[in-house]
Amino acid sequence: MRGVALTVAVGLALALAGCGGTQAARSASEGAMQGESGQRSLVRETVPQQSESQDPGMVGGEGEETEGEESIMRLSIDGSDVGVEWEKNQATAELAGLVANGPITIQLSMYGGFEQVGPLGTTLTSEDAQTTTEAGDIVLYSGNQIVVFYGSNSWAYTKLGHITDQSAEDMARLLGNGDVSITISAG
Repeated sequence: MRGVALTVAVGLALALAGCGGTQAARSASEGAMQGESGQRSLVRETVPQQSESQDPGMVGGEGEETEGEESIMRLSIDGSDVGVEWEKNQATAELAGLVANGPITIQLSMYGGFEQVGPLGTTLTSEDAQTTTEAGDIVLYSGNQIVVFYGSNSWAYTKLGHITDQSAEDMARLLGNGDVSITISAG
């Protein structure tokens, strides 16, 4: 009997998700996953999560960027603006939401002779995938660290973007001579 109720509840949750009732579907799905003891069962939530403040026209949304919009965010390294092509994923959408309230500055430290890393001060949604980075890549590490590469490394990261207007040599000059700070602001 419990299996039938679970199947009906998950089906209802999926139906509600398809009708735009994401929050209600999530609640129904979570309720269905509670056992009699009140603990979560091993059934995984199948309703996609979306930030309620996410604008569908922004990076990470289902719509396209508005025409004429060059970038949702700007990045500067020690005061020098660089061009970035931002990824379209949940972490980048959340980062754009953070900088909508004002620019954030992150102190980066050299690490490994190929990257600069620093604490974001909050945790973003991770969608880590095994990646071989290249100079100019910007990634999220452990959900709360921003990494900017001036060399290459293979690890599981969530890609945030890529610096498009700097060569590998330019990136080595910008990042390879000591700790730097980056500022991310709304575009």
